[in-house]
Amino acid sequence: MDASYMLNLEANILLGIVNEKLRLECNSLEDLALTFGFEERSLARRLETIGYHYDVITNQFKAI
Repeated sequence: MDASYMLNLEANILLGIVNEKLRLECNSLEDLALTFGFEERSLARRLETIGYHYDVITNQFKAI
């Protein structure tokens, strides 16, 4: 799955995929961004539109 496809998904679907990748494959948001080739901030802004932010401690996006 490439970055442009991922970032253009419906935000709630993107949230589910991202949190699954963080849980199973990537140790951090930085690792996720490097793996899929997008900017961390782009993803964070996209998920903020539905009320989620990245939590470093749990390594997942959580509701604000």
